[in-house]
Amino acid sequence: MQINSVIQTNTIAPQPDSPNLQTALQPEAETPQTPFAHLFQDAMHNVQDLEEKASTAVQGLLDGSGVDVHTAMIATSDADTAFELSLSVRNKAVSAFQQLMGMQF
Repeated sequence: MQINSVIQTNTIAPQPDSPNLQTALQPEAETPQTPFAHLFQDAMHNVQDLEEKASTAVQGLLDGSGVDVHTAMIATSDADTAFELSLSVRNKAVSAFQQLMGMQF
């Protein structure tokens, strides 16, 4: 079996002073990152807002102030889904914490 070598011709090596190489070597501008605690707080505020909207919609339905059944049901369903998601995230966080505490270092 014979292996032929591949010869590359007409290649230009990048020059260190090249502006394209300089921009490629520079680190990307750092974007401010939000801590996990802030993300979690924002998510909890969103869940509270959805629950308040659902409560207002149901109260409006019961009062007869022009809120239809579909609007109240959609608001209640949205609030329920958001609550279930936040509960799942909490359960996963507690499980991960318990798993970390069970590790031996």
